[in-house]
Amino acid sequence: MSEIGVMLGDTVNRLFGGMVTAQLLASAEDGVWPAALWKAVEEAGLTLPLVSEKRGGVGCSWLDARVVLHGAGQHMAPIPLAETILAGWLLDCAGIEPPMGPMSIACAAPDAALHLYRESDGWRLDGVCPRVPWGGAAQHVVVVAMAEGAVRVALLAQGDYQVTPEKNMAREPRDTLRFAHAPVAACDAAPGLPENAVELYGAMIRAVQIGGALERALVESVKYANDRVQFGKPIGKFQAVQQNLAMLADEVAACGAAGSAACAAVDKSLRSNNPADVWLRIASAKARAGEGAGKGASIAHQAHGAFGFTYEHVLHFATRRLWSWRAEFGTGDHWAAGLGRRVVEIGADNLWETLTATD
Repeated sequence: MSEIGVMLGDTVNRLFGGMVTAQLLASAEDGVWPAALWKAVEEAGLTLPLVSEKRGGVGCSWLDARVVLHGAGQHMAPIPLAETILAGWLLDCAGIEPPMGPMSIACAAPDAALHLYRESDGWRLDGVCPRVPWGGAAQHVVVVAMAEGAVRVALLAQGDYQVTPEKNMAREPRDTLRFAHAPVAACDAAPGLPENAVELYGAMIRAVQIGGALERALVESVKYANDRVQFGKPIGKFQAVQQNLAMLADEVAACGAAGSAACAAVDKSLRSNNPADVWLRIASAKARAGEGAGKGASIAHQAHGAFGFTYEHVLHFATRRLWSWRAEFGTGDHWAAGLGRRVVEIGADNLWETLTATD
């Protein structure tokens, strides 16, 4: 991590640590937009870390931006920060200057497609995108689609599409957006991006966020185990509890390493203009994060007992996100199945070299 990454990490942890409280999280679940939190995040420069300086961003690497994504997951920030970061990067890849304000990213259902086309008065978009994070709250939404023989990034403004409100298990907005001859605010080709860029990089940001939420579950579990006294001593002194917490720490470390490897692979591909191993690293990270989310949440709730399921305790804000995020932008099973097919394609003779490839 570079010096700027350290600075971003300090900023995000200090900001979220002071502003993201249980009361704020509960209020956001009731539909109240945390305007003060978003303003603070935007003023701190955390929304566009991956956007080049010439377009108003910080211009840092994915590995540096990872600390912001991790921090957003660790503090369960109830804002579309990760989505705005990815949306800004996608726009920057297409040479489009990102707007200020919250953004989201949208992709069509697996059995459907978005229709992006040009008319005399500009670009238009048709299609339906389900489960869009903060789709109704975002001031702009970014999509990636094939049009006129090229992969293109399109920016659409709030009000130019229909929103059907929905929520995930964590009570975060996951709205359905319907585009019917919707006007596109900006659109351009991005030759280095795959057509499934939203799903692919969306899986990566969720994998990193899961690592952050798992770390929060570990912190809360260790704290509770040290405070909760049973049979005359803290339950954290019992070997069985210690072993479970060590297993949870293993999940945190594994998911964190997988997320970092994916971000490093993207950075490497951007430097070399060769995205060969990006899919493999991201698929591995999301599959591992999905497994870790399930195991980690189970261990955390076991450590807390019934107390961890009460709404008054902060643990459920992390675990409900773990259960929700692991299914977004492709489930762990989806990515694991893809990994199996890719391993067969790579072949036994080349597998070790591919898995151990570094800068």
